[in-house]
Amino acid sequence: MIQCRTLTLTAGLVMPLAAGLLLHAALAAVPTPQATAVFVHTVGLKPIEDRIEALGTLRANESVELTSSVTETVTVLHFDDGDRVAAGQVLVEMTSAEENAQLEEAIATVAEAERQWRRIKSLQEKQTAAESLLDQRQRELQTSRARLAAIESRLADRLLRAPFAGVIGLRNVSVGALVEPGDVITTLDDDSVMKLDFSVPVIDLGLLAPDVPVVASTRTWEGRRFEGVVKSIDSRVDPVTRTIIVRALLPNPEQLLRPGMLMRVELLNQQREALVIPEECLLSQGEKQFILVVDTAADNSVERRQVQIGTRRPGEVEIISGLSAGERIITDGTLKVRAGSKVLIRGLDDGTTPISELLAAPPENTPKP
Repeated sequence: MIQCRTLTLTAGLVMPLAAGLLLHAALAAVPTPQATAVFVHTVGLKPIEDRIEALGTLRANESVELTSSVTETVTVLHFDDGDRVAAGQVLVEMTSAEENAQLEEAIATVAEAERQWRRIKSLQEKQTAAESLLDQRQRELQTSRARLAAIESRLADRLLRAPFAGVIGLRNVSVGALVEPGDVITTLDDDSVMKLDFSVPVIDLGLLAPDVPVVASTRTWEGRRFEGVVKSIDSRVDPVTRTIIVRALLPNPEQLLRPGMLMRVELLNQQREALVIPEECLLSQGEKQFILVVDTAADNSVERRQVQIGTRRPGEVEIISGLSAGERIITDGTLKVRAGSKVLIRGLDDGTTPISELLAAPPENTPKP
């Protein structure tokens, strides 16, 4: 009888113990959710500016077509294609034999008129000549000087001078050619400074002002950047295109830029330090913008936060509010995580490290269990 009771008591203790072991094994068999591996970016300050992009056309600082003001024959050419000339330099001489003869005659007439005026003036001072005679000689002197000035003017018309320093274009005449008023002999451009005219939408008018920096480039000189400033803004808006013409000045010390070239323009304004993040971090929902912030102090939990964006540039965007410097945001893996979940920081994406190196690097840390 005693032996049977012992067996019954032992069996009563074994059954609850076995059930507990089975429950523990079942719980151990349930898979624990794993954290999603993501790459993050540490938010920091970067220099940024408001940028307007446009296409513009170059013009010389000063440009003129050189023509003759008289009908004469070209006798001497003092320039060739592409020459650089100084202001006032004689470029073309035309037939002027008759004017030169008239000039010599006029000079002699003036000299004689001055001699007669001085003689009568000395006599009038001695009261031996009438004052009316002195007035007559003075009129003759003034008349002869006026004739001399007119002849010198006609003679100057036979000389074509450079109105300013610059570079000569193609020569369109030869020695012996008869030129008439309006005939283009050549062109002259002052290319020391270039004018760049471009159109800007009127919505950006508030960003425009004199002395705002601009950066221009052209496919002709790939890789070169030409810096200048806004010189002036047109007083009228085009009623059809709703754009306004802006003129910038670009120094051209190497004479690389030429009138008529097409330039790509970037107008830079309000340069400042701001929070700038990779554009790929943004999650758009209607007109709202969100980012996923990793809270490292809360076991790498994810927070979905709304932000206000500002200026955009290729691959980056300015954050005006909703984010602070030093916080970490998800750059890759945004579609795999949800707010409140925990993530595994696979690496820091600074925008310069190749993705292959990021994948090869070990995880930075893991969330606490």
